Amino acid sequence: MDADGVLGGLDPEQEQAARAVRGPVCILAGAGTGKTRTITHRIAYSVQCGAVPASQLLAVTFTARAAGEMRTRLHGLGVAGVQARTFHAAALRQLRYFAPRVLGGALPNLVDHKIRLIAQSATRAGIREADRTLLRDLASELEWAKVTLTGPTDYPARAAAAGRELPAPVETILAVMTAYEETKSRAGVLDFEDLLLVTAAAIEEHPSVAEEIRARYRHFVVDEYQDVSPLQQRLLDAWLGGRDDLCVVGDPNQTIYSFTGASPDFLLDFPRRHPGSTVVRLHRDYRSTPEVVGLANQVLGRRSVLRLVGQRKPGPEPEFAEYEDEPAEAAAVAARCRALLDGGTPASEIAVLFRVNAQSETYERALADVGVPYVLRGGERFFERPEIREAIVLLRGAARAPADADAGSAGALPAAVRAVLSALSWSATAPPGGGAARERWESLAALVGLAEELAATVPAAGLPELAVELEQRAAAQHAPTVQGVTLASLHAAKGLEWDVVFLVGLVDGTVPIQHATTDPQVDEERRLLYVGVTRAREVLRLSWALARSPGGRRSRRRSRFLFGIAPESAPAARATGRRGNRDLPDGADPELFARLRSWRTSRAEVQRVPPYVVLNDTTLGEIAARRPADVPGLVAIAGIGQRKLDLYGADVLAIVRGEEPLAGALGSGSESG
Repeated sequence: MDADGVLGGLDPEQEQAARAVRGPVCILAGAGTGKTRTITHRIAYSVQCGAVPASQLLAVTFTARAAGEMRTRLHGLGVAGVQARTFHAAALRQLRYFAPRVLGGALPNLVDHKIRLIAQSATRAGIREADRTLLRDLASELEWAKVTLTGPTDYPARAAAAGRELPAPVETILAVMTAYEETKSRAGVLDFEDLLLVTAAAIEEHPSVAEEIRARYRHFVVDEYQDVSPLQQRLLDAWLGGRDDLCVVGDPNQTIYSFTGASPDFLLDFPRRHPGSTVVRLHRDYRSTPEVVGLANQVLGRRSVLRLVGQRKPGPEPEFAEYEDEPAEAAAVAARCRALLDGGTPASEIAVLFRVNAQSETYERALADVGVPYVLRGGERFFERPEIREAIVLLRGAARAPADADAGSAGALPAAVRAVLSALSWSATAPPGGGAARERWESLAALVGLAEELAATVPAAGLPELAVELEQRAAAQHAPTVQGVTLASLHAAKGLEWDVVFLVGLVDGTVPIQHATTDPQVDEERRLLYVGVTRAREVLRLSWALARSPGGRRSRRRSRFLFGIAPESAPAARATGRRGNRDLPDGADPELFARLRSWRTSRAEVQRVPPYVVLNDTTLGEIAARRPADVPGLVAIAGIGQRKLDLYGADVLAIVRGEEPLAGALGSGSESG
């Protein structure tokens, strides 16, 4: 393919960027605007027209997957010899070659998992008992200090200025920081942050090394430049050596990793640091429908650096839904997923995105209940998490102990679970800040939520019943899957896209997260929601729940980021609201729906629980639409798991047949289950 042929099919802004073959060049590329296409065509064009020798160009990415995709695309464009590597891979290759010259010998071993060294350092620093959660948070803090080029002297002030919630007193962190460097030195090893730091220092301090590297690489392209850290920028500056043949591409609207040390300032300040830069803005969104693009623009509002313009044909308007509690929200999402699969949508084209990994359990369960396969991306399945495995062992042990005199009283089960979890140093008060400690707390809090849900449905339930419930849930959620609906956190979803996206749990305290207290932190949370919205190609549904558990206090409110965007009320989703016929699924029988609601009211009075705890309106509507004739038909409906089947199955099937509710083989509907 000749040089002009490479430019075929590019839009005007993409072509402008591709023709800018010499730096400095800054490409501001919004979500879905063809960023990778643009930079690969720019590289190909610069090589094909003779402006840049392929062997002298280094393209730097943040992930091995992105580097592999870039190499594949360049090969398809007929370009060979361009190096596409991550920062770490490029540094490793260079330092391994120059180690005898700058280190006096072979490159030291790299530490793949630094927790063991952190544990040794914590002991030397006087921390007598450091669990894995604290060690992970200490590791994160030491990594942040290293990638932001923050030494021990500056650490207290800079950590405070960044609004970091520290996992230990600052004096303790400084002691661990010093001990960690000494531990690595004695062991003769480097970590991955050292890899970049030592490579940069080798170039800065050894003229012969600098000359050789700069002769080898004269042109640089850096992808995802909004996520570069001060340490990575230092290495890039060392590579450049004052030259400006540099092309950077990034999206300030997708800066969501500041907590790890990334800084968008290098991208935003690029024209000032490189006078005479060519700046190109890619704003044509080819990924999402205009309706999704419009919502994305609304989420950022005046904070947006790039306002997107949708290029696809119109599609459905984004939907908003409000629920009484999280299980009702999850059941509705699962029902929609089931309907989509039944209608021919591939499971791989559906995603459920949430803010924190602890939210996954409710959706793992809801999807398993309706037979929808799923894959969890970027985290462990709920019942595979170490803290959950440990908690379940303790709960099983407590379930075998003699029952207390007040077992079965209101609130007894949740209280018993809280008491058991206290042995794991869990309390009802969340730890400050984020990190591993907060994730662990959220996971254990989800177990308390499950206990509250079970107690609301079966007031007499105790620890033995909860143990059985957890065993059943674990069995259902550990089923292996080959292809399924994607469950992922918003951070893990970056760079991906699906035809259908559900954004769930959009309440204040979660989006934005509770520990986002400074203006920059809240702004980053807003950008995180923007990232979630822009993952959807066609169908987008945003939802939230007013309470965590059925029967719980409705103390939540929708995310502040949805004010002025979502309608003030979302009546179709309110599980206990007065549901009109217009809100019923297509084909639903209004008379059957009314009889089911009447029966539900009676059952709720007997159990002394709110009606939606029996079955919510979404589930009743699906029953009225599908009119199941047998148990398989009934359990195919979202919200009908084994416990609900045991409690209410016979009654519901009788009502569908037009009969009076009867006690039958499926159970009498009594609280005994």
